[in-house]
Amino acid sequence: MPICTSCTHITPFLYTVYNSADNLRLEQCSECHAFADPYVEHDTLTLWIDLILLKRDVYRHLLYNRGSGARILTEKGLKHGSFPAATLDAGEDAQGVIGTARRPADRWMHILKLGSALIAVDAFIRWTHLSSSLTPDGVYTDVLKWNQDAVEGFLRILVGCLVETVGFHAGVMLSSFVVLHALDWIRSAVFQKPPSRSGIRLEFRYSHIPLTIFYSSLNKLFLLFLLTIWRPASASPVTSRRPLPPQYNASNLFTNTVIVGAIEALSDDNLDREWIVRNVLGGMAAGFGLRVVLDCHPLFTTMVVLAGWAVKTALANLVFTWVGAGMAGNERVASEMWLAYSIP
Repeated sequence: MPICTSCTHITPFLYTVYNSADNLRLEQCSECHAFADPYVEHDTLTLWIDLILLKRDVYRHLLYNRGSGARILTEKGLKHGSFPAATLDAGEDAQGVIGTARRPADRWMHILKLGSALIAVDAFIRWTHLSSSLTPDGVYTDVLKWNQDAVEGFLRILVGCLVETVGFHAGVMLSSFVVLHALDWIRSAVFQKPPSRSGIRLEFRYSHIPLTIFYSSLNKLFLLFLLTIWRPASASPVTSRRPLPPQYNASNLFTNTVIVGAIEALSDDNLDREWIVRNVLGGMAAGFGLRVVLDCHPLFTTMVVLAGWAVKTALANLVFTWVGAGMAGNERVASEMWLAYSIP
């Protein structure tokens, strides 16, 4: 059953279609009286932008309402049928609600497709980062040899990303199982209250967790991809750069050592933007997405993310030597860079 994206109350349908798929009316939630799901009218680009911006309602739409909650009303009354696959997932029930929620098998297939694409993008970003940091100009004279080493390095990184992703998802799902059952037990045994029966908890499936994590990684990968294309200017020797005038030098503007140290830490020479985007922003996005799908306190979702990070870190320590062996240049340096780039 679909849910209201504002209050998570279960609603029988989200909109009514009259004669054609382009003629529809949004339905109001019986609990909060807002539109049950305004995102049914939005195009795919708007959904992706709101995912990058971490909008709570778009998570609820994609996880619980996508391809469901429609009914057709014609001149002859309520019509039982279904839209084409491009519009809705096939399915109907006895009340005429057409396009029921995505079946578990279809959801897992969607997870595999989305996960494969995002892992490939992540591997390309890491391969670009390591290759540009390790390979000096003019090291190769044979193009064929460069191609072979590049393909081997990329495949090793791809396998490393796959192992880390599977480990992170396994850690998150296992810790989510423990947290949810512990919260239900505490609620029933200690506070003598029934388990939470919100719309999200009633419709929750564990396949929603990896889907949420992949959706949450879109903003992280988007920013990392931009940093791959437009990299910050590399640090150049002091003699080749024109020094800043004294009035624009932070060391002269501030005398407090703490402020000066903070400004220097944020300089291009010291700040690792890729690491911050991947771990800080990525961790915050994953925590936000899990907060939506698990419907629990942010403290518990933080614990879930940390558990996933612990499993990911353990696996990264197991494969970093093998991954670095496929990179050109110093294999030890490549392995250490992979490990530093992978773990929080």
